[in-house]
Amino acid sequence: MARVTRRKFLKVSGAGTLALKAGGMAGILATGRAPAYAQTTTVHWLRWNDFVPACDQLMRQKLLPEAEKSLGIKVNYETVNGNDLQPRITAGIQSGAGPDLIMLFNNHPHLYKASLVDLTDVAEEVSKAQGAYYKISVGNCSSGGKYFSMPMAMIGAMNAYRKSLFAEVGLNAFPKTWDEYRDAGKKLKAKGTPIGQSLGQSFGDPPTFVYPLLWSFGSTEIDDKGKVVLNSKETVEAVKWMVGAWKDAFDEGGLAWDDASNNRAFLAGTICSTLNGASIYIESVRKADQYKTADGKPLKDDILHAPLPGGPKGQFGMHTYTSHVMPSYTKNEKAAKDLLRFIHTKENYDQWFTTGQGFYTPGTSSWETHAMWKQNPVMEPFAVAGKQGLTPGYPGEPNAKAAEVLTKYLLGNMVGAAIKGQKAEDAVAACDGELKKIYGA
Repeated sequence: MARVTRRKFLKVSGAGTLALKAGGMAGILATGRAPAYAQTTTVHWLRWNDFVPACDQLMRQKLLPEAEKSLGIKVNYETVNGNDLQPRITAGIQSGAGPDLIMLFNNHPHLYKASLVDLTDVAEEVSKAQGAYYKISVGNCSSGGKYFSMPMAMIGAMNAYRKSLFAEVGLNAFPKTWDEYRDAGKKLKAKGTPIGQSLGQSFGDPPTFVYPLLWSFGSTEIDDKGKVVLNSKETVEAVKWMVGAWKDAFDEGGLAWDDASNNRAFLAGTICSTLNGASIYIESVRKADQYKTADGKPLKDDILHAPLPGGPKGQFGMHTYTSHVMPSYTKNEKAAKDLLRFIHTKENYDQWFTTGQGFYTPGTSSWETHAMWKQNPVMEPFAVAGKQGLTPGYPGEPNAKAAEVLTKYLLGNMVGAAIKGQKAEDAVAACDGELKKIYGA
């Protein structure tokens, strides 16, 4: 190879600079080398495979191209099964490399708080422009006034039910109490359409059913001081109720269901009701010619939504919450924050929200009065999901310990063990012991 001296290098580089100033592309060709441009920042954003595919399409085809153009960045938008998000962030933090933004559910961000970027500045900007955050937003995403996760939206958990089937057993409105629900489900199971409920190890429908069930009987995992109090008469009563109702009124295959299984069962016409987000109804609207009732009518016209029934101590709800964290290993903090700001700008967020057709309920209060809720009465119950939702660990803080209980599916496993045959008192005592290992109390 020819030896390149310092003098020769300076001569050639100087000529290249003059050529660029003087002749554009001709100048570049004259120097025999390409100009050096600043490398474009790429933000790697990891989300789930949306239960409303149109929301993913909107991101890929419209919002993200616009963000790239506006912000001067590139976005690597990756989607995976929702149950795979937590393993991905765990692996990323352990290795010190991975996606810049990661979607998480419920209070899971508390598990990784020490390894996350402070997003308080972005969160407060959105709250100032779009109303105060609900308690469920604050609880799942912040601690001590600092946001370590950026609230996105909650997936309102409501019962999707077949109004014609409930009318067949004398009900023109959804049951108000658990005993009424069990009675209706028993009659409908005898007709071949039981209640369907996911009780497997999955992030969405199982916990959003089990936690409110326990709360409605007066059962809590901890008290407001953080002491474990699960092993109680109220918990045993709730578990015994579920064991009996499962046999009487539910599809007993639900112990193996994930968050998509009950969707498929409802759309196939094999169950009468299930706790879910709005995705079942939205899919029935999207494919109205495909999903029909037994008499050939559109299934979408036979679906209504209602909150879970109440128990001896009241009526409760828990909604799957979604937010985005930024691991501290990121080298693209500014660009990733700018992307969050762009998506949460009211005009852009509105497009995503309306595309979801009510599957997502925003985390701030101003969206309760959005015109979309009034346009379709079937979806209206989801408008105020943010007011009704409690966080895991209630009445204590939704902290890392409560998040660990949730992510290990301990309360759902307790109920499942009793359904499988373990004595209710023993299932409760065993779960209580596992909670004490976590809470240390």
